[in-house]
Amino acid sequence: MTLHTLPPLVYAFDSLEPFIDAKTMEIHYTKHHQAYIDKLNSALEKYPSLQNLKVEELLTDNLKIIPDEIKTPVKNHAGGHLNHSFFWPLLKKGMLCEGKILAEIEKNFGSLATFKEKFNASALSLFGSGWCWLILNNGKLEILATSNQDSPISQKKIPILGIDLWEHAYYLKYMNKRADYISAFWSVINWSQVEKNLQKAHI
Repeated sequence: MTLHTLPPLVYAFDSLEPFIDAKTMEIHYTKHHQAYIDKLNSALEKYPSLQNLKVEELLTDNLKIIPDEIKTPVKNHAGGHLNHSFFWPLLKKGMLCEGKILAEIEKNFGSLATFKEKFNASALSLFGSGWCWLILNNGKLEILATSNQDSPISQKKIPILGIDLWEHAYYLKYMNKRADYISAFWSVINWSQVEKNLQKAHI
């Protein structure tokens, strides 16, 4: 069996202080993300033909290739693995939104400020746990909220930027104040990585 593994974190747990605290980062990465990986590997144990596939391949086209028996755990745990693997490189302090990503945001939303307002509103309005994304859909940037660990790629949409809105991502520092966490998120976005995600999407 080919095991899915935890991707390396290329910065220290305290690198995002004071916006995201070190203890939250440590638990989020080593416990929560690892748990998604462990449960994904367990779900695939009886299906050798699926074990060598990339996590993106498991989730594509609304999990079309996944047997009904394991569809729900694969959706949850492959989604959690993919979403978190996408999320960690998006985090870095001191970056500016510039270049093509800024131009595309201005083209699709009018201004960076307007995009932030709409993104914040979508993130705040999400009921329960999930994610808020900037996605590419048919060549256009859009904001999308998804529940639980659902991935945009299952809807044939390409994630460019995303924020984890599960309470485990912020509760130690911000408790129930999701709005404060969302506000802090804008100070730790690695816009260089967002730019790379946009370039990878070939627009």
